[in-house]
Amino acid sequence: MATNYEARDPFRSERLVFRAVQTPQDDELFRAINDDRIGYQNSNASNNRLPGSADAAKFQKQVAEDCLMGAVICLASPDSTLVHDGTPIGQINLKALPPGMQHHRFSEIAIDVLPDYQGKGYGGEAIRWALDFAFRRAGLHRVKIRAFGWNTGAVRLYEKIGFKHEGRQREELWHDGSWWDGIDMGILESEWRELRAQGH
Repeated sequence: MATNYEARDPFRSERLVFRAVQTPQDDELFRAINDDRIGYQNSNASNNRLPGSADAAKFQKQVAEDCLMGAVICLASPDSTLVHDGTPIGQINLKALPPGMQHHRFSEIAIDVLPDYQGKGYGGEAIRWALDFAFRRAGLHRVKIRAFGWNTGAVRLYEKIGFKHEGRQREELWHDGSWWDGIDMGILESEWRELRAQGH
């Protein structure tokens, strides 16, 4: 039996706080995610059309209600312990498995960070938090993440976090006048625990 248990806030990381999606408070955030055209084409295979307000509302509802875990990523306010004092900068979710599939204990991460907050390490920090949630709280065995071949920065980030290449759908995606591969990556609980033991 474990001893010397120290309680900690499971919905915080070093610089970020994670909270439930709220409506209508987060409508503007999800509209901003929807209006980020570069982000949209890097995370949606249906990127040959302009998303509208109905798409933003549908996505917001999906993250709030249909995921194993759906959270708004916020910059933590340094002088407050209140969740709602943070600045919303994106969303992260773990997809739910359909009925009859839960015993396989895997999920897929999806993440969006608004353009003004990209390149500062927040995406990697949020993904590491989501992996901690997946393996320590949700009892999952495997987590996967997908990338499009043109989004090389995402692939490098996922590799750095510890995801392994698991599959490649050759020339699956038509984008910007060329064919690109779809890339599947994943991490097992045992691999995650080994990386944590090494201080990653």
